[in-house]
Amino acid sequence: MGKILKTRIMGILNVTPDSFSDGGLYRNAPEAIFQAERMVEAGVDIIDIGGESTRPGSEPVSLQEEMDRVLPVLEKLVRFNVEISVDTTKPDLTLEALKMGADIINDVSGLQYSTLIAEHVASYNAKLVIMHMKGVPKTMQVDPDSKDIISEVTDFFKDQTKVALGKGVKEENIILDPGIGFGKRLEDNTRILRGLKKLKNLGFPLLIGASRKSMIGTICDAEVEQRLPGSLAIACVAAQRGADILRVHDVAETVQALKIIEHIW
Repeated sequence: MGKILKTRIMGILNVTPDSFSDGGLYRNAPEAIFQAERMVEAGVDIIDIGGESTRPGSEPVSLQEEMDRVLPVLEKLVRFNVEISVDTTKPDLTLEALKMGADIINDVSGLQYSTLIAEHVASYNAKLVIMHMKGVPKTMQVDPDSKDIISEVTDFFKDQTKVALGKGVKEENIILDPGIGFGKRLEDNTRILRGLKKLKNLGFPLLIGASRKSMIGTICDAEVEQRLPGSLAIACVAAQRGADILRVHDVAETVQALKIIEHIW
C-alpha cells in the first residue's frame, strides 16, 4: 500500500560538519545524495538541504562556504521526483538555489535578516517557510524568556506574512514554522504544540520541526541518538493537531507512525 498521508514529510539533509544531530554524516555530495535516495524510497515529500548549522551556540558560516556545501547537492537533487527545499538565511544563496530549481526556501530568520529573500522567492513563484526565532542561533538559548509565546508567535507571523505578501510572495506559497527550540524554553515549546490549532487559525500551512530536539532530552533524559521515540510522539501529536508538514531526520519511521495514526484516525 502506497503512502497517502494528509501530513507531508520534510526530510532533513544537513551538509554540515556541526549540526546537532547528523552533523558530519553527509558532508560530501555522494553521501548526501545517497541519503536523499533513501529518503525518497521511504516516502519523503520534501528534502530540506541545509549548509549552515542553526543549532544553539552555532557560529555562522560565510556565503561561499554555504554555497559550496549546498549547490553541488542541490544540482543532483532537483532531478528527484520530490520537492526540494533549501534552508538558508542568505539572499545570494536563495537566488542561486531558485535558479537551479529549488521549490522552497526555508528561512529560519523569518525574513528578519533580509526581506530580499522574499523578493527572490516571489520572482520564481516558489514557496517560503517563515520561521519564528528569538535572537540568533549563537545565543538564542541563553536564558530565553516569553510571557505569552502563542501571542508572540502569532503577532510575529502576522507581521512577517505582511512583509512577504508585500514583496510579492503569493499567499498560497507561504508556510509558517513556530520554531520549536529556537529561543524557547521547554514550557514555550510545550505551549506551542498544545496551541497549534490557534496558529492554524492564521490560515497558512504549519510546519513543525521538533525531531531529536532538546525538549525530548529534557523530558526523557535522552541523548540525541536516543530521541527517535520522543520525535515520533511529537510528530503524531502535531499531525493530529493540524500540522501540515513535519520536518524530520527519521523519514521511514515517521511515515510508518503517521500511517498508523491516520488509519485509526
